[in-house]
Formats: sequence, C-alpha cells, structure tokens
Amino acid sequence: MSDHHTHNHSHSHNDLKGRNLFISILLNILITVAQVIGGILSGSLALLSDALHNFSDVISLVVSFLANKLAKKQASLHRTFGYKRAEILAAFINASTLIIVAVLLIIEAVKRFRNPEEIESNLVIWLSLLGIIANGLSVLLLKKDSEANMNMKSAYLHLLTDMMASVAVLIGGLLMKYYQVYWVDSVLTFIIGLYLIWMGFDLLKNSTKLLMLFTPDTIPIKKIVEEINGFETIKNVHHVHVWQLNEAEIHLEAHIDFNKDITLSEFDVILHEIEHLVFHKYDINHVNIQPEFGKDDAKDVIVQD
Repeated sequence: MSDHHTHNHSHSHNDLKGRNLFISILLNILITVAQVIGGILSGSLALLSDALHNFSDVISLVVSFLANKLAKKQASLHRTFGYKRAEILAAFINASTLIIVAVLLIIEAVKRFRNPEEIESNLVIWLSLLGIIANGLSVLLLKKDSEANMNMKSAYLHLLTDMMASVAVLIGGLLMKYYQVYWVDSVLTFIIGLYLIWMGFDLLKNSTKLLMLFTPDTIPIKKIVEEINGFETIKNVHHVHVWQLNEAEIHLEAHIDFNKDITLSEFDVILHEIEHLVFHKYDINHVNIQPEFGKDDAKDVIVQD
C-alpha cells in the first residue's frame, strides 16, 4: 500500500515537472518571436542576438522536456533499464551548451566594453523587460526541482543565464541612455559568464560521473566492505561495483565468499540483512550479490573486468 502511494506521488510529481518545462518552452518561444520582431522593427542587432540566445534556450528546454518524458517509459526486452538515464544525458548535453553560451557571453562582454553601443529605442527596453519577466517566471517554475534533478537544473541554469544577461543589458542600457555610463553592462555580463562556466562545469562533471558509472561521492566502499565482512558467516567481500543508474537509484554489486556451504534459505536471510544495512546507512536501493564457496577467483575488493 505504501509503495503504491509513493509510486503515484512520484508519477504525479514527474507530470508536474513536465508541465513546468512545457510552460517554460512556450514562454521562451514567446520571448524569441517578440525579440525577432522587435529586432527587425528597431534595427537592433543586440535584440536579434538575444533572440538567438533565447532560441538556444528553447532547444535546451525541449531536450530536457523530451528526456523527462522518455525517463517515464517502461523497460522492455531490448531496453531492460528503460530510459532512466535520459535525464542524465540531457543534463550532460545542456551543461556542455551552457558552458559554450557562457564563453560567448564573455566574448560579447569584452567586445561591448571596448565598443559600447547605446540602447537604440524604448522598444528594446520594453522587450528586455518582457524577457526578464518571462524568464523569471520560468526560473521560479523550475527552481524547486532543479535542486534535486540534474536535468531540471540544466534547464534552470539556461533560463537563469538569459534572465541575468537581460538584466545586465537593461541596467547597462539605461545607464548609457540617461547617465552616459558605458561599462556596467559589460562588467556584469562578464561576471555572469564566469559564474555560469563555474556552475556549468560542476553540472558537466557530475553528469559525466554518472554516465561513466563512477562510485557516488557519498559512498565509502571500504567501510561498506568492512561492515559486510563483519557478518559471522562471511569470509570475504570482493569484486565490488557501486554505481548510479540515475539520481534516484544506487546499485551495489559484489561477490561474497562464505565460510561454509550455506543453503539458499540461509543466503536469503543474510542478503536481506545486507540490503537493510546498505539501504538505511548509505541509500543503496538495489543490491546484487553473487554467493561463492571455495571458488578460485581474484579476491580483491576492486577487480578490473
């Protein structure tokens, strides 16, 4: 009964994430179209450049949205894990593009610092405000889920990029127009670019770790092996693998050499105790143990396959 409730709660939460992403896509399409029209009417290259940035956000959001949908698909004979890693792959792609966008922002900031351009019309100001409001709403929609999901975080950071860049352009433009201060926009954009490279690299590093099946940073393999070795009937724990399928599932695989030739029912009892130990202490929720007795194989904790 409890598991069924949790499953339903998780399913409805995923639907909410998908809905929030879809709303963000629509908002960004609105901004992009408005900026293209505004750029053509005002002759503003800056607005057309912002429209291109927003269009890249639309693509990133679509990637995140599709990954969110794919992750819900059922496993099959040909895809025994389903598409559970789709969101990790989306986070990797979006983190990579985020770093590229951040580098382009820095290059643009340096160009503007050397050759400042005064804001061209009131239309540009109003469209910048529209971009800030729409992106700000999207950021608020995705913020909560971005704290616990790499895919949502990658989408969130793309939107945050555009919102902060729009704020920088607007502040800089207004200061140019009314106070003849020309450097603020460039400096703010440069700082934003550095911040995004730092955030993007962190996301890229974490998504790469998951894709490469690295041991999660929170899992102390040596300590876990020591604790399992402490079981009276266990002689040796070896050939250990700990990895994440996605952000919700941590898997432990190991070979266990027993002191005596135990029965299958005895093994089931020990397996249940191991599962209880690693789940409650280390959040490992999938355990696959290969029992052995007197088998002649490598007994190292980590064995190169």
